[in-house]
Amino acid sequence: MTAHMKFFPTGNADTTFIQLANNHVILMDYAHMRNENDSTDKRIDLPTAIREALDEAGQESFRVVAFTHLDKDHVHRASEFFWLEHAGKYQGSDRIKIDELWVPAGVLTEESLDNDARIIRQEARHRLKQGKGIKVFSRPEALRSYLEENGLTLEARAHCIVDAGGLVPGFNKWGEEAVEFFVHSPFAWRTDEGLSDRNQGSIVVQMTLREGGQESYALLGADIDHECLSQIVRTSRRHGNEDRLHWDVLKLFHHCSYLSLSPEKGEDITEPVEDVKWLFEKLARQNEIIVSPSKPIPVKGTEADKDKQPPHRQAANYYRKIIKDSNGKFLVTMETPSEFRPKPLHLKITAQGVAVMLASVTTATSIAASTPTRAGRNG
Repeated sequence: MTAHMKFFPTGNADTTFIQLANNHVILMDYAHMRNENDSTDKRIDLPTAIREALDEAGQESFRVVAFTHLDKDHVHRASEFFWLEHAGKYQGSDRIKIDELWVPAGVLTEESLDNDARIIRQEARHRLKQGKGIKVFSRPEALRSYLEENGLTLEARAHCIVDAGGLVPGFNKWGEEAVEFFVHSPFAWRTDEGLSDRNQGSIVVQMTLREGGQESYALLGADIDHECLSQIVRTSRRHGNEDRLHWDVLKLFHHCSYLSLSPEKGEDITEPVEDVKWLFEKLARQNEIIVSPSKPIPVKGTEADKDKQPPHRQAANYYRKIIKDSNGKFLVTMETPSEFRPKPLHLKITAQGVAVMLASVTTATSIAASTPTRAGRNG
C-alpha cells in the first residue's frame, strides 16, 4: 500500500490527515472553522471530509490524534467530533474513537481554559491517570511534580512520556506501517514564571515514510516562531541529528507568518535568521513541497496586506524564492486548486518521492499534478 497526506482548507487553521502504508490513519490537529450559516464560506466541512477520508482508508478510528497545542485554530469543535473517554456526554455511535492521543505536557497543566481546550485537557488528564492511550511530549523530569500531585509516579507513567531527541514508540519505518516520528519539540514547556507557553511548547516532529525502499520526509509542526525553530536547528546540529531535519514536505509554521522566519517582516520579502535559513535552504530536497495552511496570500497594497495576522506576503515571497532553484511547489490550502473553490490538498508518497494529487476545480477527482519530490541538491 501507499501512504497519503491531506491538508484541508480551513482558513488560518491546522488539520493534517495522514494515511499510512498499512491504511492506519493519523490526524494532526482538528479545527472545524466553517460557518454553516454562511453560504459564501469557502472553508471545508471538515467532519464530512474527514469521515470520507476515513472511509477511503477503510478505518473506523484513528491510530493517533495529535493536538500540537490548545489554541482555537488547532482544536475548534473537536469535542463535537471525537469519542472521548473521560465523560459519557462525549460518547456516541457517530463519534470517531482515538486509539492514542498525543499532546505536549503543557496541555495537562494549563488552567483557566474553556470550550474545546478544556475538554481536551480533561481527556488527556484522564488517559494519563489510566496509563494508556496517550503519549505526552515532555522531558520526563518536567512531569514529575505534576504526576506526584495527582498520586502518580514518573516511573509508573514513563511509558506514556516521549522526550525530544528520540523516536515515538510504536512505529517502525521497517514495519508494515513504514513510518517513524522523530520528536523535535517540546524541549521545554514552562516559562520561568511557571506559565505554559502554548506555541513554544507545541509538538514538532519529522515524519519519515518508506516506500519501495526509498524514504520521504515531512516536517510537521504548529505555531512556533523563529527563536524556537532556531533552537531546534541548533540542538539538532549539536547532537549530530541534521538528518532529522531533512524535508520533502514542509507544513509551514503559524500559517505563513513572518515571525517563523525573523523578527523583521521586511518590505517585500522576509529574510530569515541564520539557523532558519539553513533549515529551509540547505536541508530541503529537489522538488520540495511547502504547504501553507492559511488564508490566501495577500496582494500588495490591499487591506488584507495591512492585516497584522498571517499569512504575510513577505514570508510567502521568501518561500516562493527558495523553491525556484529546485523545481519545488508552494501551495496554500485556501488557494488550491483555486481561491474560488479550494479542495483538500492531497499528497501521495511514492517510491520516486512525494507527488501532488490536485482536485480539479469542478470535481473532486484527483489527478497527478506534479513530478514527485526526489533527492537532489542535498539528497
